[in-house]
Amino acid sequence: MTCIHKSNGNFAAAPLEEAGARAAHLPTPLVLLLASGAGLAVASIYYSQPMLGELAADMGASTSTVGLVPTLTQLGYALGILLLAPLGDRYDRRRIILLKAAALVAALLAAAAAPSMAVLLAASLVIGLVATLAQDIVPAAATLAPDAHRGKVVGTVMTGLLLGILLSRVVSGFVAEQFGWRTMFVLAAASIAVIGVAVWRALPRFQPTTQLPYGALLGSLWQLWMRHAPLRRAALAQGLLSVGFSAFWSTLAVMLHDAPFHLGSAAGGARGRPLVRSPRTGTRHPPGRGPGGGGVRGHGAGAAPDTARAVAAAGGGRHQL
Repeated sequence: MTCIHKSNGNFAAAPLEEAGARAAHLPTPLVLLLASGAGLAVASIYYSQPMLGELAADMGASTSTVGLVPTLTQLGYALGILLLAPLGDRYDRRRIILLKAAALVAALLAAAAAPSMAVLLAASLVIGLVATLAQDIVPAAATLAPDAHRGKVVGTVMTGLLLGILLSRVVSGFVAEQFGWRTMFVLAAASIAVIGVAVWRALPRFQPTTQLPYGALLGSLWQLWMRHAPLRRAALAQGLLSVGFSAFWSTLAVMLHDAPFHLGSAAGGARGRPLVRSPRTGTRHPPGRGPGGGGVRGHGAGAAPDTARAVAAAGGGRHQL
């Protein structure tokens, strides 16, 4: 476990045991930076969902083809978590965050300038792959936070991440309707570039926690999967909820854009705002602030009924809002 210390004017990561009382707290601006970075990074994989109707009309693509945009983005995100997230234990996490941020900026700009659906689909896959920098920011915050404040710090960063998920549709729907879908991707790239520069200036370096080769790191994931039944339940439950969540809002955006509604992307995005619960946490409380003890079963059971009711209501009311 590490924290920030200063040596010869340069910030670096040092073991908490060596820092002792000097690690009394993590600076609030750094915590807010990490929360903003996590939120803006994960928002990148959801911006496209309310814009699918606009995308289809502008690119002359069918509904099935344009539906591949969020599908490939989510697939890239899943692959990034599986294949790239373990690298944070093997290499300096700060460098990984910066490299992913640079790649995410490039992928978002490629999507904004895409001349064809093929280019847009390829860019979408890369966006999902490198948007996993959010999954590097959260453990970075946990590593930097002192023991006494770790729950609060991680809760704040997770709140930023969840706000990015839930508010991304509102923002992208409005921007796409007013200024075009390409503008949204440009703004997203600019926001990640700003976060990248801020992280480069403020985030300390991290010492690797293992020297295992990459293959062994991936193998350790399989060992954890086989060893811990609660982990398997949590992964399956949250994976299925994420699929249902994304499928619902992506379909809704296209449905509202077509007959009989003929509504713009802002309408689809506005209906993506958080009304009851977050589908990722199944709780009405921000992470780290509300009651605990729900565990894997509690959170999964809490979110599933809301998701089922939302899908049933949409399916039964196709011609009414």
